[in-house]
Amino acid sequence: MTARTRQGPLDGLRVIDMSGMISGAFATTMLGDFGADVVMIEHPKVGDPIREWPQKADDGTSLSWKSLGRNKRCITLNLSSERGQEIALELISDADLVFENFRPGTMERWGLGPDTIHDVNERAIVVRLSGYGQTGPKSHKPGFGTIAEGISGWAHANGFPDREPLLPPVSLADLTAAQFALQSSLMAIFERDIGRGGSGEGQVIDVSLTEPLWRLFFGEVEAYDRQGHIRERTGNRHPNTAPRNIYETADGYMTMSASNQKIFERVANAIDKPELIDDDRFETNATRVEHADALDEEIAAWTRERTTEEAIEILEANDAIVGPVYDMADVFADEQFRARDAIVEIDDDDIGPTKTFAPVPKFSRTPGEVEFLGPKHGEHNVEVYGGELGFSDEKIATLEADGVI
Repeated sequence: MTARTRQGPLDGLRVIDMSGMISGAFATTMLGDFGADVVMIEHPKVGDPIREWPQKADDGTSLSWKSLGRNKRCITLNLSSERGQEIALELISDADLVFENFRPGTMERWGLGPDTIHDVNERAIVVRLSGYGQTGPKSHKPGFGTIAEGISGWAHANGFPDREPLLPPVSLADLTAAQFALQSSLMAIFERDIGRGGSGEGQVIDVSLTEPLWRLFFGEVEAYDRQGHIRERTGNRHPNTAPRNIYETADGYMTMSASNQKIFERVANAIDKPELIDDDRFETNATRVEHADALDEEIAAWTRERTTEEAIEILEANDAIVGPVYDMADVFADEQFRARDAIVEIDDDDIGPTKTFAPVPKFSRTPGEVEFLGPKHGEHNVEVYGGELGFSDEKIATLEADGVI
């Protein structure tokens, strides 16, 4: 078998995706956006839980699934059955990447652990995602992103100082782990195929949901080790720079960040308060952080007297760095998103023409593409089992009857 031809810099890369929900699935969505041939395995009776997530189209199809399942060929396979395990190894035999996010030990119990995978394909890179990682005293526990957002330090630092810790409004731990899984898989491919001549060998990548999100707190580990510093909630402010906030306007809100001296001075002049520049409280970034309440009130008194559009126009004329606060309708209407073709329309067989994200980021010579949105459960069984593994129609029918596929 060879990876089917696709558009993008990863054309020729074959991925077997055994992951469900978000973390592994988002990583393989990104790979698929840029040309990888992603074959996703789901249980014959129960599809990926994302297929049931809201919001739903008129026919009941999950729009979350249409987004997360795009560019993947979906097949069904019972990995807990002996025949299913044999077929899985056939699929893996020429794969570049294998993604899984079962509880640690599950793949080994099914006879599909890394050692077995490398027996049939020594070049395979196995990417394992789990709540706590494959090792350590908590590795056996199930884990969701919500728990990771708590124990990574994220929730403790997120929100306002006079309120409870705040979880993010998106599956941030899963999506962050997905990015680390994606980049590490490409690092492993580089080492296998290119780096110092290429080792030619696969390896195992162990990604927890907790550590990638924790890794985003650069400087915080060092600050605790050297000074016992623990980051606390600062609302929309940044603990290391000021001014930086969301400011109320006459008709809504706007964002602004002035993280160096020159930009702060531009802001002070733009809001007709040049005296702030020589105010001892605002003389340096350190003193501005210390007196952020007073500085924000000076700015907010000005922004509240103007519409968002007016305030942004004046501030941008002074080369300040500002922006509006958008909802999704605003994004759809924004000229910058339109100019960059950030939204593309795909004619989906189930729900009709539907707009979705264009691949991010943009490549000058080998751009990615959205070939199709999330397919039906088992939609590509015949294509993969018959067309690629060479199973006859009778064999496929028997495997279906036996609950293997």
